[in-house]
Amino acid sequence: MNAPTNAAPHITVLGAGFGALATVRELRRRSGDVQITLVSPRAELHYLPSIIWIPSGLRTREQLVVPLAPFFERMRVRHVAAEVTGLSDDGRTVRTTAGDVANDALVIATGGRFIKKLPGVEHAITPCEGIDAAEKIRDRLRAMQGGTIAIGFAANPQEQQAVRGGPMFEFLFGIDTQLRREGRRERFELVFFNPSAEPGNRLGAKAVQGLLATMARRGIRTHLGHKLLRFEADKVVTEGGEIAADLILFMPGMTGNAWFDQTTLPRSSGGLVRADAQCRIEGWQHAYVVGDAGSFPGPDWAPKQAHMAELHARAAAQNLLDGLAGRPQTAGFAAELACIIDSIDGGTLVLRNARRNLVLPSSRAFHWAKRAFERRYLRQYR
Repeated sequence: MNAPTNAAPHITVLGAGFGALATVRELRRRSGDVQITLVSPRAELHYLPSIIWIPSGLRTREQLVVPLAPFFERMRVRHVAAEVTGLSDDGRTVRTTAGDVANDALVIATGGRFIKKLPGVEHAITPCEGIDAAEKIRDRLRAMQGGTIAIGFAANPQEQQAVRGGPMFEFLFGIDTQLRREGRRERFELVFFNPSAEPGNRLGAKAVQGLLATMARRGIRTHLGHKLLRFEADKVVTEGGEIAADLILFMPGMTGNAWFDQTTLPRSSGGLVRADAQCRIEGWQHAYVVGDAGSFPGPDWAPKQAHMAELHARAAAQNLLDGLAGRPQTAGFAAELACIIDSIDGGTLVLRNARRNLVLPSSRAFHWAKRAFERRYLRQYR
């Protein structure tokens, strides 16, 4: 399955999430000539930001899985349905379960992997693992007559940036709203746990204060600032005590993909691919990383989110084409956090960059803005 051998450079993109697809768009926008191969297990986009609405029935699997064949045809992309197993020839050959794929330039956009090292973590559902997990939460909630639901997240202790906490606030507030709408909230206790005393501090101090105030207003108990020790079938155990729980939702910190271990890729202390400010993989030629798979220079609050992956993709695509043409690679990206923390009945807008940290109070309008963004984003792939 080697790349064609004509004069047009051949670029291989690994992954089919936000960063990978944005890279394809940006490459094709800048060049009609390059050959692009994308490697992923399926020719599908799973729109994970909206899985927060699956438990309440606001979204279904069918609405969030988008076949990518039409997009690939428009972009003139060859899709290889396979799992990546490794790299060789300094990145010029990608090893996959469907054979080797050669390239002149490589973009790794395969996302991160959740750290599942805590004892008993199998007793918790990790929501951002995908649609299956969100459906499991939906089904468990439907079956419960009452009880305690414990929801929390943790970072990668070796790399504090490698965390995705925002969706857990959305599941927390969304479940609270859902139970109230169903007239069942008084039968449930919601507990939010986190090893940090200031959960979500990458959003900024004002956002943390607002989140904790919202929890208090909604009657959500907190268990903060205690190291997690283990999970059991009916409890979360921390150094500061135990939380009895009938349902546990937990988002661990993130690290690199397992197949990274079969390569000589440079790794950060947290296991991600080490990159420079131009998204180039350190020490590798014509090799780039975008999104959650990479460890990039920047402030300690730099987010792991789709918006950031798109900014990486823009820089990587430009630098890749410049590098192949022998031009200086100068395109960079600014660390920028932009999110709406949704609660079904409203949403809080949080923006953060080098100049400002803006938090706007919860508004129904922001919930509808999040839905409008989903619609506009998915339209380009349908």
